[in-house]
Amino acid sequence: MRRMMSDRGKRRRGVMGGSVRKRRLLLLSYRSDGTRRSAKRKLYGLSRIPLGTFRPPPRRRSPEARYGATGGVVGRDRGRYPLCLTAQRPASRSALGCPWSTPQNGHASIIARRLAMLTRRDLLKLGLVSGAYSLLGPTPRRRLFADELPSSPSTTPFVVELPIAPVKQSVAPFPTQADPGNCVNADGTTAFHVHGPRVVPTNTQFFLIHEQATPHSFHPELPSNVTWGYDGMVPGPTFLAQSGTPFLVRFVNDLPQNDPVGIGEPITVIHRHGGFQFEEDDGYPLDTFCSGQSRDFFYPNEADDLQEQNEHSTLWYHDHAIDITGPNVYRGLAGFFLNFDQVDTIAGEVDTSPRALRLPGRMVSLASGETFREFDVPLVVQDRQFDQNGFLVFDTFDHNGFLGDKFLVNSVIQPFFRVARRKYRFRFLNGSNARQFEFFLSNGQPFVAIATDSHLLEHPVTVKSFRVAPAERVEVVIDFKNTSLGQQIFLVNRLQQTDGRKPDGLVSPGTPMLKFIVDRDAADPSQVPDTLRPVTEGPQQLLPQVTVKRTFGFDRDDGAWTINGEFFDENRINAKPKRASAEIWSLESGGGWEHPEHIHLTEFFILSRNGSTPPPLERGRKDTIGRFVFHCHNIEHEDMRMMAQFDIQP
Repeated sequence: MRRMMSDRGKRRRGVMGGSVRKRRLLLLSYRSDGTRRSAKRKLYGLSRIPLGTFRPPPRRRSPEARYGATGGVVGRDRGRYPLCLTAQRPASRSALGCPWSTPQNGHASIIARRLAMLTRRDLLKLGLVSGAYSLLGPTPRRRLFADELPSSPSTTPFVVELPIAPVKQSVAPFPTQADPGNCVNADGTTAFHVHGPRVVPTNTQFFLIHEQATPHSFHPELPSNVTWGYDGMVPGPTFLAQSGTPFLVRFVNDLPQNDPVGIGEPITVIHRHGGFQFEEDDGYPLDTFCSGQSRDFFYPNEADDLQEQNEHSTLWYHDHAIDITGPNVYRGLAGFFLNFDQVDTIAGEVDTSPRALRLPGRMVSLASGETFREFDVPLVVQDRQFDQNGFLVFDTFDHNGFLGDKFLVNSVIQPFFRVARRKYRFRFLNGSNARQFEFFLSNGQPFVAIATDSHLLEHPVTVKSFRVAPAERVEVVIDFKNTSLGQQIFLVNRLQQTDGRKPDGLVSPGTPMLKFIVDRDAADPSQVPDTLRPVTEGPQQLLPQVTVKRTFGFDRDDGAWTINGEFFDENRINAKPKRASAEIWSLESGGGWEHPEHIHLTEFFILSRNGSTPPPLERGRKDTIGRFVFHCHNIEHEDMRMMAQFDIQP
């Protein structure tokens, strides 16, 4: 995630050229034969690798000449149940995207109010975004950048208790339905994947979620804001999935067609980030459904056919609609999706099975019949901006990466959390559009990291701090056993970031985001074993199988975000990996920008970062870096079509 300067800015700062950060990814595809299960393609993966620093050659040269030919990710390939799938070629993109809704009241985005009839991509095509003025009507208006917005109102920290999203409960099975397929996206296209009613396994669990606008309190000293949430919650309810038990989730779009706030569009599609799902259920950006429509998503929640260490841990689900993911996620459309198996079990610390890791966490039933996980806490960290009246602000046309000045945990500003003197498992998700965080504990106590992104590490890693980029997940265990009753410990972000380019570096003392209050004793049968998930097929086993190397340059061309100099085009396939093959991909960013790349369907191992061996915390499987997409997860860059797609070939 790195912010790109205009040529004018480069000359002003004396920076022409710039460094290129390289990431190599090794991608392996696989397919078994002979059973119904093998009828599905599977793609599993390996890693992200940065390699070196140099000044890029002139723009007109080929991608190979511009970026070099080093690279690296490894994955495997996946397919689908027979689902009566009809692949429809979408209409060509319109010359200008559909206009964004016009805000109706005073607490709407300042930029959206001024330029309500143009999208960010419209302005790019008109050559206006990288300039100092936005043209609307007969008089030029100076563009108001995010760093020129007034500061958010002051708020008292640590007066709100940390909210925990409830566990989503299944419902009775219902008849599956065909996709609507006729929702017109912001760019004028319609759905690519349109399927008929599903035939699902008999052990499938069914879920129903409504996307709704609902009042939400970020802080008691600010007015209530109308957010968008799954089941009206921000973050949305948490799914708990057992390996081998499929889910059929129907998402119903109840968002208002004429929303007065002016942040986001009621056009959605859901991506389960970090999971293995079929292409029609992956949240392909064009497969949207509009207000008043619904769409079914099937999640197999399967174990890997080859090896158990591919089991997932912390996933999340969020909106992924073409060109408008940023404002829709900013408005609140995100939630956790946690996977368990016979090793990392739902029973957790009280599981008596000899295979169970017994990590912190267990299920607790309430008198109401609801259940929740105790001592296993999902935490989504975000930044937001508010106007002087306390209402959400979003710069619709800040295509470099929008930053806010208020720090949230689970969608409230600087909360507190009461803990017992024992071990806790915390699942951190960076749900911000562009901001990175690096966390420390105020008492100097270390974290024990047990997982990154979707997978447990092979061994726990003790660290004093950890960094998390947009869409990344890090799981840590914090042991409060040596604290005293009444002690207060703060989770502190010490990473300073002033724009979407990249962080500026560590500062002290930093910003405390969450206060832990030690207020009781509790039994602790949990443990953190020395071995979590052994890796039997890692880079050393997969590298000899590499057959193809590809290079993808994440860059800025004429003020626009591109991959290999091109916008995302639904009619172009950028890579066609073969089944049962391995590829090395080199993902490179230039101009001093950092791009947290995310590859759908697969995860990967980091082989190197700028030529150096990755630290222990980055040696597990990662994901933040039929037809699937890969893109930058600085969501403003993604919305500007810094995205490409690959299609697994037979």
